Amino acid sequence: MIATLKQLARSMTGSLRDLAPIVAVILFFQFFVLQQPLPNVGQLMMGVVFVVLGLTFFIHGLEQGLFPIGESMAHAFARKGSVFWLIVFAFSLGFGTTVAEPALIAVAAEAAQVAATGNMIADTEAAKTSYASGLRYTVAFSVGLAIVLGVVRILKGWPIQWIIIGGYIIVVIMTMFAPREIIGIAYDSGGVTTSTITVPLVTALGVGLASSIKGRNPMIDGFGLIAFASLTPMIFVMAYGMVI
Repeated sequence: MIATLKQLARSMTGSLRDLAPIVAVILFFQFFVLQQPLPNVGQLMMGVVFVVLGLTFFIHGLEQGLFPIGESMAHAFARKGSVFWLIVFAFSLGFGTTVAEPALIAVAAEAAQVAATGNMIADTEAAKTSYASGLRYTVAFSVGLAIVLGVVRILKGWPIQWIIIGGYIIVVIMTMFAPREIIGIAYDSGGVTTSTITVPLVTALGVGLASSIKGRNPMIDGFGLIAFASLTPMIFVMAYGMVI
């Protein structure tokens, strides 16, 4: 219990340290540039407290739960020696975590609203829900494939740079042919997939898998899965825009 409280205290100290520059910037521009008092001081202070607590518990949860379970499952699959189930797990992990990403849910809902306003789809709740769901599941499917590609790369020892270069060449080519309305959404989709839920589990999977395979270096081979998870949604969402 005491050890847990000490860890929480360290996490809270880190959260305060990370938030301090943001608070300093806001206060500087509010008082010295805009020269206006802070509106709703009580509400702002309460919000800062909630942010600090949220970051603290989130970081503590990652350290205590998500990172260990990701690494332990990677070790278990490596010991089991079943490539098929490892691939199935990698795809399911990428797909499931991406579908649950709050940032992706928000971007998909906003994209559906803008598409309806721009007469790309019917301005009905059913049409917007269908568009947002299609976008989310397209991104989730692409991330699932990206994690599979990353796992195969670790198993085979392929150099990451050539895969990334080839992927971005495809992105540039598709950008020239994709509808203009979908290009920005596609690029943003590549960023929102690498957020609070996906990153910890995928990183733990890569590091744990590389640590379990003889001849693999966790620092060299364990990282890079997030790069694939950012790249493939851009390709698939532009393809989604071409299809619909």
